[in-house]
Amino acid sequence: MAKKKEVEQEGMNRLNRIAPKTNVIFNVIFVLCSLICILPVIFVFMISITSEETLKRYGYSFIPKEFSLGAYRFLLGEGETILRALGVSLFVTIVGTIIGIILTTTMGYVLSRPNYKLKGFLTMVVFIPMIFNGGMIASYVVNTNMLGLKNSVWALIWPLAVSSFNIIICKTFFRTTIPDSIIESAKIDGAAQLSIFTRIVLPISKPVIATIGLFLTFGYWNDWFQSSLYINTDKLYSLQALLNSILQNIQALAKNPAMGVTLQQYKNAMPQEGARMAIAIIIIVPIACAYPFFQKYFISGLTIGAVKG
Repeated sequence: MAKKKEVEQEGMNRLNRIAPKTNVIFNVIFVLCSLICILPVIFVFMISITSEETLKRYGYSFIPKEFSLGAYRFLLGEGETILRALGVSLFVTIVGTIIGIILTTTMGYVLSRPNYKLKGFLTMVVFIPMIFNGGMIASYVVNTNMLGLKNSVWALIWPLAVSSFNIIICKTFFRTTIPDSIIESAKIDGAAQLSIFTRIVLPISKPVIATIGLFLTFGYWNDWFQSSLYINTDKLYSLQALLNSILQNIQALAKNPAMGVTLQQYKNAMPQEGARMAIAIIIIVPIACAYPFFQKYFISGLTIGAVKG
C-alpha cells in the first residue's frame, strides 16, 4: 500500500515537473514582466531628482545630467498644503478601509449561510450592480441631496465602502472555507450569530480580510474622482486630487495664501515637472511599502475557489 502511494506520488511529481529549458523561459518572462512594472516607477523617480533646467533643456532621461532635490525641498516647503492633503488621504484610506471591511465581511457572511431566507433575493441585489447601475448622475443626486455629503469628508468614504465584487469574494470564501459543522456546533453550544461571526469566523478569515483590505486601500488611496465630484474646498482635497489638479493646472498650488507672492513669482519658483513627479512618488511609496506585509494573505485570498491539483 505504501509502495503504491510512493509510485502515485512519483507520478504526480513527474507530471508537475518543469523542464529546465521551460523553467528558464518562464523566469525570463517573469523578469521582463517585472521590469515592465518597475521601470516606469524608476523613470518617474529619476525625473523627480532631475534639476528643472536640465528637464527644460534636455527633456526626460533615465540618467539625469544634473541631479537635484529641489522638487522634494519645494514640497517640504509647502507644508500646510501638502500635509493637509496627505492627512485627508490617510484618514479616508484608514477609516474607509475599516468601514468597508466591516460591511463587506458581514454582508458576505450573511449571504453565505444556506438557511438564510432572503439569500437568493439579496444575492441578486448585490449581483445586479456588477452588470449595470444607476450611473453617475443618480449617485450624485443621492449622495448630495438625500445624504447631504457635499463638501464632507464622508463623501470620499461612503461611495467606495461597499463593492459587489468584494462581497462575492467574501461570500465565496465563507461558503467554501468555513465548514457548516463548526457553525452548527457553535449554535448547539448556545452561541449567537454575532458571537459565531466575531469569535469563530473572523479569526480564520485572515486571507479574505487581507484581500478585501488591500482592494479597499488601493481604491481609497488612489481615488481622486470623488473629490472632483463632491469637494469644492481645498481643505478637503486628498493628495491624489491635489496631484490631479497640479497635472491639469499649475495654479492649484498657487492658491496657498501663506506664500504672500504673486502667481507668476510662484510659478517661477516652483520646479513644475519635478514637483509633479515627486508627488507621484510620494503617492506610490506608502502602498508599495504596505503590500509586502499582506502579500501572503492576499495571494491565498485570491486563490480561494481555484482548481487545485
